[in-house]
Amino acid sequence: MTTPPPARVGDPADAIDTPALVIDLDAFERNLDRMAAFAKETGVRVRPHAKTHKSPMVAWLQIERGAVGQCCQKVGEAEVLVDAGISDVLVSNQVVGPAKVARLAALARRARIGVCADDPAQVEAYAAAARRFGTTLHVLVEIDVGAARCGVAAGAPAVDLAKRIVAAEGLSFDGVQAYHGSAQHIRGFLERRAAIDAAGEAVERTVDALAADGIECRTIGGAGTGSFRFETETGLWNELQPGSYCFMDADYARNLRDDGSEGLEFEHALFVASTVMSAAAPGRAVVDAGHKASAIDSGLPTVWQRRDTDFVSASDEHGKLSLSAAASPLGLGDRVWLVPGHVDPTVNLHDWYVGVRGGLDEGVVECLWPVAARGALT
Repeated sequence: MTTPPPARVGDPADAIDTPALVIDLDAFERNLDRMAAFAKETGVRVRPHAKTHKSPMVAWLQIERGAVGQCCQKVGEAEVLVDAGISDVLVSNQVVGPAKVARLAALARRARIGVCADDPAQVEAYAAAARRFGTTLHVLVEIDVGAARCGVAAGAPAVDLAKRIVAAEGLSFDGVQAYHGSAQHIRGFLERRAAIDAAGEAVERTVDALAADGIECRTIGGAGTGSFRFETETGLWNELQPGSYCFMDADYARNLRDDGSEGLEFEHALFVASTVMSAAAPGRAVVDAGHKASAIDSGLPTVWQRRDTDFVSASDEHGKLSLSAAASPLGLGDRVWLVPGHVDPTVNLHDWYVGVRGGLDEGVVECLWPVAARGALT
């Protein structure tokens, strides 16, 4: 059941009921503009990852700035996007199971649908479903470029799989998926670049082997918020799939730049608004946002613009803050803005985005957007 929105358009930001998922629209739009400018300058395609935002509203703002479409991880997410009119969606994942594959093939009646494969059985299932529904699925061979998660081995094994796709009625071979997920959060700048350089060697070997067999790659896709500049520098990737850049989180903020300083080029634009619900002891405050309001798989949230205050632990409905002796005190009802440790699963905890224009302190609620693909796990 979708809950009522925690605010009304026109409310001041400090009137938002908590806990709530809040977008600083000014910072958010600057993030979108930075990525769009990068794509224009370099000539690469950008296909932002909707697993981060789960929102057709965000998707359309990205597409208006030049994105070629969206990618996502689940058929359910793709359905939400297509229902909202998004006409080009890549499920950058393997889809397994008759029900899900059938939904995917049926969706291709209404949009250009891509999907990844790393096993002949997946190719057979995709082709059978596409023939059944009279559609075409655009399939990328996913290769393992270092993450040791999904992906067939680079080179000859990838070519063998591509040949099956080329030969299959109902499928169109679209290229290579080469996403190095675990490289996104390598803290050191040079170490992160080295991981992508190694991934590039696997990509180049695969593309060359495909070309030797007369198979053309329309798409070499992958890259994320933590590495997209490195993939572009190689001259190999032509389609980038960053997700978190639009919002940013506390974990990405720990990545190092080339000068050794922390933080990437994007701004924190997504926050969990919380309220102090207890201040019973000196140096301690408890807010109403715990595990159920902010995911902690990549670390606890950080407290926005209170350097002397740390979020030290969470339980289901409580977040405990520790205040240094020099920190300004917090009392009952005070507003505390939290930067999630990991934006993707945090978004999936909420029904609504509250968009604030003019800053978190003095801003006004401008929009309310449903997290339309929340819970789309299949």
